Amino acid sequence: MSIHEGRSSMAEPLYYRSATELSQLMRAGELSARETVSAHLERIDEVNPDINAIVTYLPEAAMEQAAAADQRFASGGWDGPLHGIPVAHKDNHLTMGVRTTFGSRIHEHYVPELDDLVVYRMKAAGVVTLGKTNVPEFVAGGHTFNDLFGATRNPYDLDVTAGGSSGGAAAALAAGMHPIADGNDMGGSLRLPAGYCNVVGLRPSAGRVPTYPAADGWCGLSVQGPMARCVDDVALLLSVMAGPDGWSPLSLEEPGSRFATVAADGLRGRRIAFSVDLGGTIPVEPEVRRVVERAAHTCREAGAIVEEACISFDGAGECFRILRAWQFEAALGDLFDANREWVRPSLYENMLAGRRLSGRDVGRAARLRTELFHRMREFLETYDGLLLPVAPIPAFDVDLQYPASVCGVQQPDYLGWMESACHVTVTGHPVISLPAGFSESGTPLGVQLVGRHRAEGQLLSMAKDFERRTRHAWTRPRSGASVDDRPGDGQRD
Repeated sequence: MSIHEGRSSMAEPLYYRSATELSQLMRAGELSARETVSAHLERIDEVNPDINAIVTYLPEAAMEQAAAADQRFASGGWDGPLHGIPVAHKDNHLTMGVRTTFGSRIHEHYVPELDDLVVYRMKAAGVVTLGKTNVPEFVAGGHTFNDLFGATRNPYDLDVTAGGSSGGAAAALAAGMHPIADGNDMGGSLRLPAGYCNVVGLRPSAGRVPTYPAADGWCGLSVQGPMARCVDDVALLLSVMAGPDGWSPLSLEEPGSRFATVAADGLRGRRIAFSVDLGGTIPVEPEVRRVVERAAHTCREAGAIVEEACISFDGAGECFRILRAWQFEAALGDLFDANREWVRPSLYENMLAGRRLSGRDVGRAARLRTELFHRMREFLETYDGLLLPVAPIPAFDVDLQYPASVCGVQQPDYLGWMESACHVTVTGHPVISLPAGFSESGTPLGVQLVGRHRAEGQLLSMAKDFERRTRHAWTRPRSGASVDDRPGDGQRD
């Protein structure tokens, strides 16, 4: 497999144009929703059989929606900031009238009667629904595979994972099947697949994107957020997803529209800390270390003051595992008991771990989580951002359930290798995953940039400057499933 660099957006095929550009063209009357959707449907037909990113596919319905959008536009109407933009929703987000399986045979034929709030908001802003993207069973784990649809493959190398749990969404973005995607993140589900598929994933602060329905509307360990191929599109989708809603108890009052445009102040003058291994907390392979170090150098070249420093993540692993198990039992315990024969044994054990917890256990996790929040808050009073690896290893074999070891260190279970993302989760701070380079075998590697609490605007601005300077986000896959072959002006590691 080889990789060819992408050029500017205007030189790319329609299916690789940004949502921001597609929206501008449609608003100017230079492009129709039908043309936009048709180009993406053709791309799906071409590459999805090999990648397996979209698992419920609605081409006829999508074209009908696009035609209706064009009719409204011809009559002087405009649906909103996502008018005519094609999207396949993550398969654990409820979609009214469209099958939602959660990657499980339990829900193989489940058709919801309502939309998740994020889906409702995206539809209200004008999206055209193409279908649903693949997830691990009950969105558990950093590799997207399940017994219902099989594994999603990485567009940059079909033999390796696309990450998870938003692996189908990230792979579809990377391969040009849609320009934006909704996702959710508990232990890295927006960040890990973004890092492995050379796209951008934002885990916002809890409440930035209100969540409904939710088994526990108060915890905030899992949040919903945007994913796209570039920072501007992530901000565009965040502007639609975010904003107050009375049905979500953690909902923040700031309007989502404030995120629609990303400020240009970027990295210059910022203080950026970095750590290749989360302060010595996790083992990290050498080529991942080099990518983080190069990312830190990029920030320094952009005019930032860059220092190697990190908070202590002591207690983060214990905290995450307790709270995750507690959430599993609360949300899925009764369902798993009633359908045990359809549940992967490791997931059932995750739920039972939650059932065995005592009040003392949960109380300790709550205290640890509060301590970790304040450690990060105090650290980011000195620094504007903390740069870390998204994953400790390059994308692994698609046929593995999870990597058994990292740098020779045995991993206890499928969560072990994900600690680079899980540890950040429990600090409660917003974090964005950005394309940062490529492994020796040519697969993408990402970095995550942690920002100040509820300071998504500043975080997006720094991320946009980093993206502009590296240009990794414009490097398109070229494999058996992707036949782009264009010379370019991007930067290759």
